[in-house]
Amino acid sequence: MAENIARVFADAVAADPTRPLLTWYDDATGERTELSGATCANWVAKTANLLVDDAAVAPGDPVGVLLPPHWQSAVVLLGCWSVGATVVQGPGAPVEVLFTGLDRADEAADWPAGERYLLGLAPLGLPLREVPAGFVDYIAEVRGQGDHFGAYPDGGPQDAELLARAARRGAELGVGAGDRVLVDAARYPDPVDWLLAPLVAGASVVLCGRLDPARLADRVDTEKVTVSLT
Repeated sequence: MAENIARVFADAVAADPTRPLLTWYDDATGERTELSGATCANWVAKTANLLVDDAAVAPGDPVGVLLPPHWQSAVVLLGCWSVGATVVQGPGAPVEVLFTGLDRADEAADWPAGERYLLGLAPLGLPLREVPAGFVDYIAEVRGQGDHFGAYPDGGPQDAELLARAARRGAELGVGAGDRVLVDAARYPDPVDWLLAPLVAGASVVLCGRLDPARLADRVDTEKVTVSLT
């Protein structure tokens, strides 16, 4: 197994940069967003550059992530791990940077943080129409960042434990190399399950928010799903 999350991600992309790595559905809006490995890597690099160049995040620094399962959450998390940051997913100790969605903005406003980035999680990655005081629009800021980032070779302090958990969860969930894994976001909100376990196993993900059971059979067929976590 690779020694850090950034290397696991890079290996997944290198296997075939053009293949779908993460496909997102929101059945309440009809949104479908597909990210190839190359596209995902571009978003991750931009996020990592945002963290380092704009927020001065260094390896080991705590970064808060209050986001639901979503394709944008995936690139934020992978960007954090690429710079060796320690991801914190519950309010508490001060963090250098905080990423949050609109639904948790009030909660995030009271969390001690340096920079606060707000994500609207809108279709097509559209920016926010209005940005509350104290926040910066993640989409608006990240688009101008560099397209390449050299991930820190030593990774971060969480990497070994997270990768070990991901390997165990992948085995428990029956996820293997080459699988196309459909995940009900409501049932598997832990990024170890919906993001890291498939990456470690060499699988790709069909992540479904507000999953409509009536669409499940067709989606399994259309997306060539081999493992369903519903």
